[in-house]
Amino acid sequence: MPVLAPIAIGLRSCDEVFGDPVGEPDRTPRHTIGEVVAASGLTAHTLRWYERIGLLDPVDRASSGQRRYRDADLHRLAFLGRLRLTGMPVADMLRYVELAREGERTSGRRRDLLLAHREAVRQQIADLHATLAVLDHKIDHYTGRIAAGDPAR
Repeated sequence: MPVLAPIAIGLRSCDEVFGDPVGEPDRTPRHTIGEVVAASGLTAHTLRWYERIGLLDPVDRASSGQRRYRDADLHRLAFLGRLRLTGMPVADMLRYVELAREGERTSGRRRDLLLAHREAVRQQIADLHATLAVLDHKIDHYTGRIAAGDPAR
């Protein structure tokens, strides 16, 4: 009779952890690189690069040598993904991660880095709103011309 592996009660899937990175992360290295690729949308190459440059801590390996990611890695990847979405340069992301590794004594510097970035994001949002207003104006203009039967549409 085959021996069944114990069922881990309360563990969230890779998709669940990445999609909702809250709470105390499970410390078990259990997510494969394929699962992380599927959950995050990042490529395996990008994940290995993040590890190589230090955005991710060294990832545990299975006895076969395959990477196994912890929930904490997924929490970090989700946060880094949000920072990238806002246009934060990789160098600034790396600075943030380096400060986080130094512990609580760097909380103020991490906060300052995020405050500065938040201001840049707010400016981007204002610029996008202004651009959207221009697009809306042009669309309204052309909609009016089309409705009026203007042949030069």
